[in-house]
Amino acid sequence: MNLYPVILSGGAGSRLWPLSRESLPKQFLKMLSERTLFQETILRLNGIESVQPPLVIANHEHRFLIAEQLRDIDVRPQALLLEPAGRNTAPAVAAAAYHLLQHDEDALMLVLPADHHLPDVAPFHAAVRRAVAAAERGFLVTFGVVPRWPESGYGYIQRGDALDALPDCYRIASFVEKPEPEIAAKYIAAGDYFWNSGMFLFGARQFRDELERLRPQLAAGCRRAVQGAVRDLDFLRLEPAAFAQCEATSVDYAIMEPTAAGAIVMADFRWSDLGSWESLWEAAPKDSAGNFAGGDVYLDDVRDSYVVSTQRMVAAIGIGHLVVVETPDAVLVCDRDQVQRVRQMVEHLKSQRRAEHAQHRTLYRPWGHFESIDAGPRFRVKRITVNPGRKLSLQLHHHRAEHWVVVTGTAKITRGDETIVLSENQSTYIPVGVPHRLENPGKIPLQIIEVQSGAYLEEDDIVRLEDAYNRA
Repeated sequence: MNLYPVILSGGAGSRLWPLSRESLPKQFLKMLSERTLFQETILRLNGIESVQPPLVIANHEHRFLIAEQLRDIDVRPQALLLEPAGRNTAPAVAAAAYHLLQHDEDALMLVLPADHHLPDVAPFHAAVRRAVAAAERGFLVTFGVVPRWPESGYGYIQRGDALDALPDCYRIASFVEKPEPEIAAKYIAAGDYFWNSGMFLFGARQFRDELERLRPQLAAGCRRAVQGAVRDLDFLRLEPAAFAQCEATSVDYAIMEPTAAGAIVMADFRWSDLGSWESLWEAAPKDSAGNFAGGDVYLDDVRDSYVVSTQRMVAAIGIGHLVVVETPDAVLVCDRDQVQRVRQMVEHLKSQRRAEHAQHRTLYRPWGHFESIDAGPRFRVKRITVNPGRKLSLQLHHHRAEHWVVVTGTAKITRGDETIVLSENQSTYIPVGVPHRLENPGKIPLQIIEVQSGAYLEEDDIVRLEDAYNRA
């Protein structure tokens, strides 16, 4: 049987603010290595028997970011399914199952969140092999991680009877929500409770059959969403109306808890869902004083802390047990015992309609990215980077003019009826209402400084006349 990795990449990661935000959540950041968590999830699949290219399920807002990160590691996916709205894991996995069954009735699905940290590849592969053996016998398998401490931030699974001829594989006795610390300690002492990793392995057909038996309305909505999916460049957009009718629920609630075919495979490897700054500090390499320092950081008499700078120098003196994270537009200072309250702070930003909860100053586009450098009444300054061979849409603005100065690379510019080519230190002016386009015909990134001026300078003052990426 072929094994298809199904990568769930739709999370927002708000508990790791200010690094992780809606426009660039944690799975697409380089948190612990030179690869992003999403890329690490894909790459650790190398070497698994019968593994096929991954099927990625994503928020449509992240589609070009995902495509670029896959290209960076030279991976061509099985498919890129785009959710019109987040509906939790059960509809996402169901859509993947119905899609795979169109091509392979015997498909096995290895369901993996894109934002987990698993540094030990060999024991992960061994656990997958055990899960494949159980799935081939019709079981719906979840991975239960052997707990290393009484963590109250994870759910737990209690194992039941051992399955015949399947080593380290058991029936599921019960699922437990995130317990209080003293209860979690009792689970650890009992020896038959495991962290609920949120990873699964099962046959697509078996999952579909259980879904249609247990949640027939959810199954029907997901089936219609896949049948009505529309191809958009390299992406497959699930039919919005049908998917919106799907109940927002998890695989655990919808399938794994009520099914009689559930099984748990013991996974004895280091694992973290990196769900908070505390868990990231646990996973990160630390110095002899228990500190992780990233970026331009100076530490003096600091202990057991996580200190990161992304742009400015950060100096920390005589502190301990803190999280300090600097970004161009926000700084977080938090006791490590209080990191769960970061989510409340993000909700406050949302209630105040502040952009910092959702966006960084640097925003990514299919052609590259731009960073807001400065802004004031009637002006805004951006640094724009266009990747080699890419181009922006042919567009115009009703309320602003733009001045462009080339810093590095070569710019091919359409301005009204004329086309010009500019190189380093050359500039041009785009009047209000004039159609224009910026292209990079060269082999190195093109970087320009853009100065906008006018009465209204927001991004919705873009009228796209033609776009290579099918954006509205």
